[in-house]
Amino acid sequence: MIFVLDVGNTNIKCGLFKGGCLEHSFRISTNVEATSDEYGIKLLSFFRNLRLTADMVKGMIISSVIPSINYTLEHMAAQYFDLKPLFVGPGIKTGINIKYDPPKDLGTDRIVNAVGAFELFGGPCITIDFGTATSFGAISKDCEFLGGALCPGIKIAAEALTVNAAKLPRIELAIPENVICRSTITAMQAGILYGYVGQVEFIVKKMKEEMGDAKVIATGGLASIIAKQTDVIDEIVPTLTLIGLYKIYEKNM
Repeated sequence: MIFVLDVGNTNIKCGLFKGGCLEHSFRISTNVEATSDEYGIKLLSFFRNLRLTADMVKGMIISSVIPSINYTLEHMAAQYFDLKPLFVGPGIKTGINIKYDPPKDLGTDRIVNAVGAFELFGGPCITIDFGTATSFGAISKDCEFLGGALCPGIKIAAEALTVNAAKLPRIELAIPENVICRSTITAMQAGILYGYVGQVEFIVKKMKEEMGDAKVIATGGLASIIAKQTDVIDEIVPTLTLIGLYKIYEKNM
């Protein structure tokens, strides 16, 4: 089995591939203070729950947006899986021609999403990852990462409103039936979520004006909420990042 880990600011998404197919996936919380032992014990507990053992893992690849955690995970992989993991970064083969300036500033999660989307659907395509931040990526028909846009994630936007306005409560991220709302909670839900739908539609529209028509692929925990309110999203692939990681692993073996 091949073990893939996507280290985000909030969660670490984990996937186990066998014969090219994603057999299992799960998430653990990202904790920059955790030790290699803490990560190892937590991951092995998931393995036990899935009736798997560490020696079933024959390879590992990691994408991380938190450089300070990389050594910890590398040490964990060696100690608990007896493996040296691949890290997505300079020198690794991705198959993507990166047009970012400078290329090293492009987040590895965006590279991995681009690989996953192009492998599944070809190009041109646009990726939208509804994570801690919402990232948009444009990939050409020639497998070039052209660039994109970044904005605060939905949860960050909701939290900012609560923190900076003393009388506003924390809310569930659910879309109300109406935009003209008669309670504070539904008014906040409408403003944040319908506003986000509008933001997604406008950014996608502008991207297509610049690159031509493209298939739009969304991933991330809140993708389905937004996709239900707009027709600009063509596909939802919750495991897009994990698939991209596995494809990169294959290219480097």
